Amino acid sequence: VGSLKRQKRRVALTMLAISIGIGAAITIMAAGAGIQALVLGQLDAFGPDTMYIETRVPSKRAGNNPVGFTVTTMRDEDIETVRKHPNVVAAFGQVTGQEAVSYQGQLKKVMLTGQGADSPLVSSFDMTEGRFFTEDEENAITNVAVLGSTAKDKLFGDDTATGKTIYVRGKPFKVVGVIAPRGSAFFFDMDNTITLPTKTMQKKLMGIDYVQAISARMKDGSRAAQTKAELTELLRENHNITDTDLDDFAVNTTAEAQDSLTTITSGITFLLIALVGISLVVGGVGIMNIMYVSVVERTFEIGLRKALGASRSTILNQFLAEAVLITVGGGIVGVVGGALLAFLIYLGATAAGLAWIYQVTFSSVVLAVSFSAVIGLVFGLYPASAASKLNPIDALRRE
Repeated sequence: VGSLKRQKRRVALTMLAISIGIGAAITIMAAGAGIQALVLGQLDAFGPDTMYIETRVPSKRAGNNPVGFTVTTMRDEDIETVRKHPNVVAAFGQVTGQEAVSYQGQLKKVMLTGQGADSPLVSSFDMTEGRFFTEDEENAITNVAVLGSTAKDKLFGDDTATGKTIYVRGKPFKVVGVIAPRGSAFFFDMDNTITLPTKTMQKKLMGIDYVQAISARMKDGSRAAQTKAELTELLRENHNITDTDLDDFAVNTTAEAQDSLTTITSGITFLLIALVGISLVVGGVGIMNIMYVSVVERTFEIGLRKALGASRSTILNQFLAEAVLITVGGGIVGVVGGALLAFLIYLGATAAGLAWIYQVTFSSVVLAVSFSAVIGLVFGLYPASAASKLNPIDALRRE
């Protein structure tokens, strides 16, 4: 300790190199937990027992100019197939588009979604005004609309929207309800939307007879894998597909999406921590350098101690202890600095409206400090060993 105090500036600079690396690792692990919570929280908007079946370009065709190719094979027959599965509570087909919507002369560009009357059963949202449209209204291709909270504010402000008429492509649509705020999911603002019956949007606005996706809710989420496999086979029968490479649809579950996203975010976090490890290696080289210089400067001290009976292990342990003190000290400073930086990131994220969490785990702190101690041992071993091997007579003569 006395030796380290006599070299304050040199020790401080070496500790800084270690603390920067450890601080970066702590910040990245905390940010990784925040990102993971944010991403998985986005999936909560779809519910844990939901299933999403989307159209896709078959893999055999994907290599043959898939650009601009639209899959048009997902139809009402597929919706009924999904709906009749014993583990499915409700299902509906959907289409999307973007249109300028007008009310009393003012134009607002919003996202239009065509959804079935089963949408409240699948997505589980609340209404702040009115109601959702009925199955009879959907089958009758009625011009009714349900507004998201942001779309409602854009068009009506503080006024009541229910019962009023908006115009889409010059066609009148009666507003029957307003959905309570739901927030964003994967940067898609679900509140800035207007929902129409799928068939109405197909026939009167888009001129199509297919859907782009099917959303469904399962009775038992634990049977998601089995349900997915069974629906995949049923849809292949509907589409006369015998070669899996010709699948023009993909069945996805929320559980699968959660697992995939967890793997991705964990992998990115690990990669960033590995990159931070480079700075820790640089800090370790700094430890080796300062300890080797210390051995050279204290040659007489080492020789004198050995002449008075100090063993090789005593000298070795002394210099290793100095190296570990430097790195552990840098590790502690790095943990504190990284935790503070992670907290600032948390404050910024929450201020921006993100569902971020602040999480610096005890295990990450122990890991960081332990790793810094290992850095001290590994990179302090060579100069400590060199010090312990000095011949006391040569060391005293060098002074």
